Amino acid sequence: MLYGIVAAATALLLAAVLAALLRVPALRLGLIDRRQRQRRVPLFGGAAVALATCLVSVAGDWTGVAPLGDGIEVLLVAGGAVAALGLVADVWRLKARFLVVGTAVAAAFVVPYGDTGPLAAAVGVGWITFVALAFRALDHADGVAGTVGVVTAFGVAACVAVEVMDGLVVLLSVLAAALTGFLMHNWPPARVALGTCGSLFAGFLLAAAAVIACAGHDPVVGAGVLFALTAVAGADVLLVVVSRRLAGRPLLRAAPDHLAHRLRRLGLTPQGVSVLLGVAAFGAVLVGVLVHGGWADARAVLWVAGVAAVVPLGLLRVSVYGPPRARAPRPRAPRPREARAPQRVPPADGPRARRARRARPASRGAASREAASRGAASREAASREVRPAPVYGPRRQPEAAAGHPEFGVRRATSSVSSQVNAGLRVRNG
Repeated sequence: MLYGIVAAATALLLAAVLAALLRVPALRLGLIDRRQRQRRVPLFGGAAVALATCLVSVAGDWTGVAPLGDGIEVLLVAGGAVAALGLVADVWRLKARFLVVGTAVAAAFVVPYGDTGPLAAAVGVGWITFVALAFRALDHADGVAGTVGVVTAFGVAACVAVEVMDGLVVLLSVLAAALTGFLMHNWPPARVALGTCGSLFAGFLLAAAAVIACAGHDPVVGAGVLFALTAVAGADVLLVVVSRRLAGRPLLRAAPDHLAHRLRRLGLTPQGVSVLLGVAAFGAVLVGVLVHGGWADARAVLWVAGVAAVVPLGLLRVSVYGPPRARAPRPRAPRPREARAPQRVPPADGPRARRARRARPASRGAASREAASRGAASREAASREVRPAPVYGPRRQPEAAAGHPEFGVRRATSSVSSQVNAGLRVRNG
């Protein structure tokens, strides 16, 4: 017992330190998740959780401080492979089908076939894959995936303790402690997120441990216990699937339509959403633990199923998608040249042209008159320019003036002609 406490405390501190250290390279590499369309949250928190869980568990088993026991090493290796697959998805954005196939293959190595049988084992593989992907979908808001993961880990550890599987209890305790250390940085407002790596890893270990704990029990009771332990994640998936189907949206396209988003639309704070979903997970997990231990009737799971069905249906009335965007009109393709009708050009002196000239606005006539007046003014100004006077020369006088008695005699008092004076001025300088 003391060894388990030491291992859990070590995992908590190690996860908190690694989450603080790994957020810097995640920001530099651009491995972020945009939340509320403004905040950038790095995604290496899941790598911190997986590293802390695996390192502390392996070190405890190797030193003998907290031995895991037979069969738990395979579960830990499979969980590490799923975490590596999630890390690749965080870096290169793998498609969902690769995550489904990889998680299902890892789940096939940890299902206890001897206690379940082929059919129940196949159902167990499908359930582990579903829960792992459901936990990945929970990592859409600050503090939600970490809070639900910690509560679920303690509940599954209680179910495993009933089956006296000490090694698995230690592993789940270390996982719960690592998620708690991560939650120190993920509590709203979050500084780091789980990402696909951490959410797949946590969901895979929790679902696989629950399947191992329920193996060998009544199939109906075991299925009810499995559902109760992961009721919050299942309700979130149910809400998203029904909402997107009714809205005609693709199932794999991200949208603000999860449980946390709708609760925020109802007025809850981010901290309130995390606390409320944590309380809901605690209630469902408590029912699962009581039923698994035989302290409550199996019909108590029906209450959990009813709440998990009614709450999503009620939250469907919360509008999250907004009005549809107006589509831009498609441009029309031009018709071929031979298909176009020839345009008729009216004659310049036809009746239509004459009517058009008569119908011209008065402003046009005023503009033309103004242009004409400007042209006349410019011509008049050009005519007023000083021209060089011609060189003075004797002018030929008319015969009437030549026969005048005073012709050729210059009067002293009379003024000379302006033309003569101008010529003289030019010639004499």
